[in-house]
Amino acid sequence: MSAVFNLADYFLFDRLEEGLGDSTALLFGERRQTYREVADATRELAAHLHGAGVATEQRVLIVLPDTPAYAAAFFATLRLGAVVAMGNPHAPVEDLAHLVRYTRARAIVTTPAVAAAIAKDASDVGSHLVVVSEVATGEDWLHVEDSPSNGIWLRNALEDGRHRLEKGGKSQCITLRDDPAIWLFTTGSTGKSKAAMHTHGDFAFNTEHYAIGTVGYRRGDITVSVPRLFFGYATGTNLMFPFRVGATAALFSERPTPLVLARAIELYKPTIITNVPTMMGQLLEDDDARTARGMPRLDLSKVRFHLSAGEALPPALLARFTARFGGEVYDGIGSAEMFHIYCSNRPGDVMPGSLGRVVEGYEIRILPVEADGVGALPSALGETGVMWVKGDSVAQGYFQDRDKSWQTFHGHWCRTGDLFRVDEKGYFWFEGRADDLLKVGGVWVAPLEVENCVLEHAAVAAVAVLGVEHDGLTKPKAFVVLKTGVAANDALADELKAWVKERLSKHKYPRTVAFVEELPKNDRGKIDRKELKRAELNGENPVGR
Repeated sequence: MSAVFNLADYFLFDRLEEGLGDSTALLFGERRQTYREVADATRELAAHLHGAGVATEQRVLIVLPDTPAYAAAFFATLRLGAVVAMGNPHAPVEDLAHLVRYTRARAIVTTPAVAAAIAKDASDVGSHLVVVSEVATGEDWLHVEDSPSNGIWLRNALEDGRHRLEKGGKSQCITLRDDPAIWLFTTGSTGKSKAAMHTHGDFAFNTEHYAIGTVGYRRGDITVSVPRLFFGYATGTNLMFPFRVGATAALFSERPTPLVLARAIELYKPTIITNVPTMMGQLLEDDDARTARGMPRLDLSKVRFHLSAGEALPPALLARFTARFGGEVYDGIGSAEMFHIYCSNRPGDVMPGSLGRVVEGYEIRILPVEADGVGALPSALGETGVMWVKGDSVAQGYFQDRDKSWQTFHGHWCRTGDLFRVDEKGYFWFEGRADDLLKVGGVWVAPLEVENCVLEHAAVAAVAVLGVEHDGLTKPKAFVVLKTGVAANDALADELKAWVKERLSKHKYPRTVAFVEELPKNDRGKIDRKELKRAELNGENPVGR
């Protein structure tokens, strides 16, 4: 890789050099945008942002739903040599305000509602606002309403940039491989997001080794994602990776539900779907409901493969999903600290229940929980320990958190905090988070093991297990979501306890079973264990986002 390197070239402008300018880059409902059109919008927005005072290495905060505006904002920021930061437009106002203050964003590209909510914070840090209308999938993403109370509409920003370019304005900055490019956010113990700081080279390394070399993105693919683009998992799989190979990213702006996803699948006929286990289970239930109403089943016959990450994929769910819909599911694990997936199942090599084998270009070690450096003796084969990973996509550290950086980053290595064991064939098996372990009767219990066991019961749709105080001792408690039509009662709770007792060690069974309508989720789509614990401590029913 050349020392002079920019991700906007690597993912977008190089496609024009390859003669793909007229190929479809983005689908948004019936609307189509070519690579040349994305490149034009990128140049124009970059010129506008430069004229608004955005300088090299300053942050541009993108807080948008999934529309073509996202691609323009993303690549324009990179082309200028500025740093991309991304946020969830549906996050609580206090979280969005924290992002503005934390990033000190020189510019913010967002919706009118978010712009109004963060107006004071944006003013305090001197942010320039570019406002994008919230539109349904297929509507005009450059729609202009009344003049925003602060900022400029994206359509007007593009026009301004076009005029600046005609007058010789600047829309590009030379960057190096190791220049800062993107901040990826991860939630810390305080609950406030912190940024893992990545360079331009990090993203190209993982794209070549994982997206192309491991799972096999290729020209002609059409990609759809359940996670939204602000989440690095989806930024990779549904924007960066397809653009790298000249494929097509298909977007929908609505929050993902089984109905919304089914419509996207029927419209776009994707070949790759970025999914999460929770949605996979919901698709199965929705497909059963379709059948019950006499409707045709969901057609996933065009899908080459599904990607899964973010939470455990139980083997029973995987078996049901592939039996119903066909294709393969490549479950893997990655992190904001490493940008993307570094251990994964792959074509022709799927081990149900495991997270596959190490991605070429990365190295993984399983070390004892108490290890404070990569030089520690590794855990014995088959023994649970903490996963440490080495690869050229490792972040430089966390912004404004040196203590946590020292704990996590050790030169070329990253201590993930994930508990794993590796078998004699090199497959890695997730055992939970080191900070989620429960000590029950003096013995460590991994909540994930109990959850997987409960999920095998025919009545259970979803479950989360926490440690709760019972007579001064920590005991497992299961929060269970039942399948449609299954009644919650004491007899079923006792049955679930007995189910786990029969299959796992006696001390691991949940002493209490609580039936809930849903489990709270964070903005990454994962079960929000902090919220679950808070609700339990306060005697409240957990509420999903």
